[in-house]
Amino acid sequence: MRLLNKDLRLQDVTLMYLTVLATVVVLLVASYQAPAGHSRPTLAYHIPLDPAGQLELSWNISYPTQEVYLELKVKELHHGILLGMSDRGEPTNADLVLLWDDGHKSYFGDAWSDNEGRVMLDTQQDYELLETHQSTEGFFLLFKRPFSTCDPHDYIIEEGTVHIIYAMLEQPIQSLHELNMSRLQPGVQRVLLLRPDDPAPALPRDVRTLEVLAPDVIIPTQETTYWCHIFQLPPNMPKNHIVMYESVITPGNEAIVHHMEVFECSPQIDTVPQFSGSCDSKMKPRKLNYCRHVLAAWAMGAEPFYYPTDAGLPLGGEGSSRFLRLEVHYHNPLLLSGRRDSSGIRLWYTPSLRRFDAGIMELGLVYTPVMAIPPRQRSFQLTGYCTAKCTQTALPVGGIHIFASQLHTHLAGLGVRTVLVRGGREVEVVQEDKHFSTHYQIIRVLRKMVTVLPGDALVTKCAYTTEDRNKVTVGGFGIMEEMCVNYVHYYPRTQLELCKSHVDTDYLQKYFSLINRFQGRESCSCPGTTVEEQFSSLSWDGFSGEVLNSLYLTSPISMHCNQSTAELFPGKWEKQEIPVVTAELQRALYPCELSRRASSQNDNPTEVRPDSSI
Repeated sequence: MRLLNKDLRLQDVTLMYLTVLATVVVLLVASYQAPAGHSRPTLAYHIPLDPAGQLELSWNISYPTQEVYLELKVKELHHGILLGMSDRGEPTNADLVLLWDDGHKSYFGDAWSDNEGRVMLDTQQDYELLETHQSTEGFFLLFKRPFSTCDPHDYIIEEGTVHIIYAMLEQPIQSLHELNMSRLQPGVQRVLLLRPDDPAPALPRDVRTLEVLAPDVIIPTQETTYWCHIFQLPPNMPKNHIVMYESVITPGNEAIVHHMEVFECSPQIDTVPQFSGSCDSKMKPRKLNYCRHVLAAWAMGAEPFYYPTDAGLPLGGEGSSRFLRLEVHYHNPLLLSGRRDSSGIRLWYTPSLRRFDAGIMELGLVYTPVMAIPPRQRSFQLTGYCTAKCTQTALPVGGIHIFASQLHTHLAGLGVRTVLVRGGREVEVVQEDKHFSTHYQIIRVLRKMVTVLPGDALVTKCAYTTEDRNKVTVGGFGIMEEMCVNYVHYYPRTQLELCKSHVDTDYLQKYFSLINRFQGRESCSCPGTTVEEQFSSLSWDGFSGEVLNSLYLTSPISMHCNQSTAELFPGKWEKQEIPVVTAELQRALYPCELSRRASSQNDNPTEVRPDSSI
């Protein structure tokens, strides 16, 4: 890496450590400007990292070069700062970039932590320092790196959740061997680094706003609170189209308001009691459970959400509910007391209806205990199907266009992937998150709209871990139960509101009979015996788990091809065959992989045959 010396007297490169040779930038002054010809990138995205608001991360993406530009702002820098990425926010096996000093000089470099948290300087330096400067707002550190570096110690930046870890260094560091990530106890922040790079569409001139806000809540002095508040639309509100929504955060609470959602209540419910309190409160009215239709969802770092220019989400009018439920997740690990909050969502809507109503459809698994995850599983996969028969029955000739989606599981979820299958071949990924977290669920705009035609299938796979559980985890609504859902946002709106599946229950009973015989017990399908009780009665070992996995992969399914009235579309939906996928989609190679492949081909000697000429 060649750096330009200015009046800061920046030294180019220093070789560090006896056993590791790596390029490390030595900063003699906390102000470095990049070489001439470098233009400072615009940083479009911002997120506070720590609850105290001392650290802020800003970034932008270059898809042509497949690089991400990152800038750290530190209000008060002491002896260094550490930023990293790891699979789930663990301090071990993390990809790190560090700024540190030894009491005399400051250093910048690419590093990693091993499985015990020990920090090592990387022999392949992939973080490129672009600029540092000090201002009245704090210290700024700007650098970049590729999405993928082909370095086994580096994290691959992909679409989906990225777990950012961070820590301040309070003492001089004479050697990186002094650092252990586990002892530093770094903080964790989740974010979508890769975003669509399309410009936001212009809003119509007659746009209006409606703010659904928390009513001056005193944030409880506890780490996690879910606050529910019922909001009423104006009486006899005519049909409008929501064209954009954004967050409204009470100043000073930016690091505490973790995520928010606005739900529409069921139109079949005439009235919903006024309520504002903890969503877990025993005083919460039961009717709030019927407020599940997502209108808007926001999480830390999310930008305003725009609908396509020819579609809008209906708000008001015939067949809608006057009642909305706002849910706010407060994350208060510092146990701050006396904080008041009036955060929420601002809906931008227009009375000038657009060409298409946007709709929301549920894909994945039906909420049922017949889909279960054995205990002590490092990774166990469940799959939900929207079959070709259902889309052939329910979709218009021209199909539908998916432009956004919201993935959803409960606490055991590790990853979610929805893929479009046409003619038995995977043709397009709708949405995938390999590092999914139930604590970071937002509506994600697709970089490219996905068109689903009649006769296509949609397959949603969810991965779970139950390593810390000794009992079976069944599907259901409870937080310790599980879900596998993708709420896809699309247009034009159709009557198909839910396209999900579960294993055929007759085949599940055959599984119970088999395992009980194998374990030397009589199988009881007595009246009144629930599926949960049958699962709980099993002795879970490798055999019972493997047979259950095989059952889910091969047995017929029951389809829920539901209209907006919650009734099934006409047809036979029981004992349907699982959609067959004959060809899986292969991802595109990263630039570093293409470079290595080309280099490998160039290094191979040319074979010369007797009858050939060169």
